[in-house]
Amino acid sequence: MSNLNSFFQEDLFISQTDWRKSKLKFSKKTIRVGSLFTGIGAFEQALKKIKIKQEVIFACDNDKFTKASYLANYKIKSSSWYDDVMDIDGKKYHNTIDLMVGGPPCQSFSMIGKRGGLEDSRGNLTLSFIKLINEIQPKVFIFENVKSLLNVNKGKDWKKIIKLFNKTGYSINYNVLNAKDYGLPQNRKRLFVVGFRKPTNFSFPRPINLENTMQDLLEVEVDQKYVLPKKGIDFVTKKKNIKKQYTQLNGEIALCQKSNQQFNWHGDFVVQGEDYIKKYYLSEKVKNFVLQSGSKKFYSKPQIDLKIARPLVSTMHKMHRAGVDNYISVDKNIIRKLTPRECLRLMGFPDTFKQVVSDTQLYRQAGNSIAVNVIAAILKEMDISKYGITKK
Repeated sequence: MSNLNSFFQEDLFISQTDWRKSKLKFSKKTIRVGSLFTGIGAFEQALKKIKIKQEVIFACDNDKFTKASYLANYKIKSSSWYDDVMDIDGKKYHNTIDLMVGGPPCQSFSMIGKRGGLEDSRGNLTLSFIKLINEIQPKVFIFENVKSLLNVNKGKDWKKIIKLFNKTGYSINYNVLNAKDYGLPQNRKRLFVVGFRKPTNFSFPRPINLENTMQDLLEVEVDQKYVLPKKGIDFVTKKKNIKKQYTQLNGEIALCQKSNQQFNWHGDFVVQGEDYIKKYYLSEKVKNFVLQSGSKKFYSKPQIDLKIARPLVSTMHKMHRAGVDNYISVDKNIIRKLTPRECLRLMGFPDTFKQVVSDTQLYRQAGNSIAVNVIAAILKEMDISKYGITKK
């Protein structure tokens, strides 16, 4: 069993074998999943990633937009969805769950939150997770949370939590893993607690070399609505903000995503040059033509960046008509936000993941999610297939 020293000597609890090369022993079995604080289904996505069948017995989240995203991407009976974890009667699911998973809201433990810990109602949801372990008795459980859970309230809360985990009678293992060590170019450290109902020797998956950068995950064509206004550009490019790693431009490894990053201009941004909207730029030749003065057919003083546009005509996409059409000047260096799809990619979600809610909600959902690749590595290391059932 791990102890607090594991966070200073993490290699002591890391497997020496390469989890990528291991094969699932019972790949045709089905894993029955109990999903708490479900979000957009990172655990479910991880099971898909390692290509093992799953049946979601129940899922739970109190956000209607998250529910919409989940139902659009995973199969579950409507009667098996819970809007409140307090509504789940664990005894109903006793001995019917192979894998119980969840990452309770972390704001009460996060470095950027008020850090109310277990005294915060959101912190108490961690206790709800442990309560359901006792009632449901899953074969395996995985709990995820922010690294700072270890030291909130000077470490007192974590001592209470780990004591309660140990009281379940499960074989408990925990460690802090970083998404960038498991194939995702994002610096995202999270605490993972893994429990086995039967005594089990388990080591966390060994880190692998990162083979791609954030640039490899960027979309080729991006809507201009993601371009920052001048106020945003000024904030993002401040030396102070970059030095403190509030912001980052064209980083190879993304800063840790947050659910509110689309509102406060913190996080990762991309500088895109002239080719970003090249097809809409005027060549120097055409630009000179547009700005030339004097003509019977055109205004005597051609202008660009008008406050009130000239009347639009249907042929404007085919030809330039000097002072009659509308033109704007564009900075050649454009700074934009990451798109929701790019944020999902950084969390390990494939492009087949359906986006059915607004950008605002997608940013929140990605920032609140768990890195899929890390979970996949854990599941592969333990060989989750050993805990599945054979379904006819």
